[in-house]
Amino acid sequence: MNHYANWGNALKGLLRIGQTTSVLARTGMAWAAGDRPPVPRLLRQTFEQLGATYVKLGQFVASSPSLFPAEYVEEFQYCLDKTEPLSFAIMKQVLESELQRPWQEVFASIDEKPLASASIAQVHAARLLTGEDVVIKIQKPGVENTLLTDLNFLYVTAVLLERSMPKLKFASLSGIVSEIQACMMEEVDFYKEARNVEQFRAFLEKTGNTQAAAPRIYPEASSLRVLTMERFHGVPLTDLETIRKYTRDPAGTLVTALNTWFSSLMMCESFHADLHAGNLMVLTDGRLGFIDFGIVGRIAPDTWAATMAFIESLGESDFEKMAESMSVIGMTRRTVNKADLARDLETIYGAATHVDPESVLNAMANDNEINKLMLDIVAVGERHGIRFPRAFALLLKQMLYFDRYIRILAPDMNVFDDDRIELLALPESKPRRLH
Repeated sequence: MNHYANWGNALKGLLRIGQTTSVLARTGMAWAAGDRPPVPRLLRQTFEQLGATYVKLGQFVASSPSLFPAEYVEEFQYCLDKTEPLSFAIMKQVLESELQRPWQEVFASIDEKPLASASIAQVHAARLLTGEDVVIKIQKPGVENTLLTDLNFLYVTAVLLERSMPKLKFASLSGIVSEIQACMMEEVDFYKEARNVEQFRAFLEKTGNTQAAAPRIYPEASSLRVLTMERFHGVPLTDLETIRKYTRDPAGTLVTALNTWFSSLMMCESFHADLHAGNLMVLTDGRLGFIDFGIVGRIAPDTWAATMAFIESLGESDFEKMAESMSVIGMTRRTVNKADLARDLETIYGAATHVDPESVLNAMANDNEINKLMLDIVAVGERHGIRFPRAFALLLKQMLYFDRYIRILAPDMNVFDDDRIELLALPESKPRRLH
């Protein structure tokens, strides 16, 4: 039986490689015929045609200014992860196969029209037999096999490129693909997403935070490819007009979001790493709802402290402190000469005698500026053998989101002077190292 299953997977893999080759051939023919958009846009459009793996790869590029050039990071912000929904008949097969019983034995009703359909999964509103309103995240059939085929193909391509072009600017292409593979395979493991949510809920309970919430998970209605969660009712954090109906203090809700997330960096086993407006909701009872924990980051306490020291060093133009922080944040196999690194950093910032910390944070709203800053820093780091972990870029990305929320909900807020905000606070007792 396993023999035939292996042959079946191999044939599916060959078919997928054929599909990939066909899309690439059409793109090449269009280019030869004179249809030549800018390369970043062409690549983004091609990725969207190639489907789930490449859409996720595009989103990885968009969230990794420490790894890719600015023009690609900016273009892939538009990488669409919305797909035509599959029929409920198809999704029902996945649901019942995963739960190993008819869906009517678990749910009183399921809305056949999905709330959302993305490259990896589809979300349906439902009601449990016990009466709770829930959402069901159902993985689309064949996604995991497609991801593995595509990622193995990309890895082999990356290795070949590295060998044939040793002076390639991004010399660690295969390492980047390996990191992407680890991230993507976590996304298709709904057990891991459920653990992320439960850890965040435990963190809220431990800290006595009743102003924020994460959805309850229903294990009896969940599996590797199905995740059933409490349904939240509310609006995105950017819907100021409606938020005012739920709370008299929108700025206070933003303070809750900031303090909850920053506290989770040190006190939770993972941090939410996809805080776009759709994943931060203001609920009808005025609480803040964190949803969709498919993408999380993990960071060691000393790395977080070094990141905060790095941000402070920008405002102080303290290049030695900046070099020290970079050597802690980055991954390197050789000893870093911090004095030389500090001198190179001073070359980048030499024209500035002082940078106000608030202006640094606000500047993050401009993607071009933050990408250029990140790329300059990364280039200097590479010369000293430092490669930054993706968690560093994820942290800065979430700060970007928060800066935009401040502009919408509390444009007069000074995040460094507001006593309610504990952006840079660290707990007195350092928790265990996160893995």
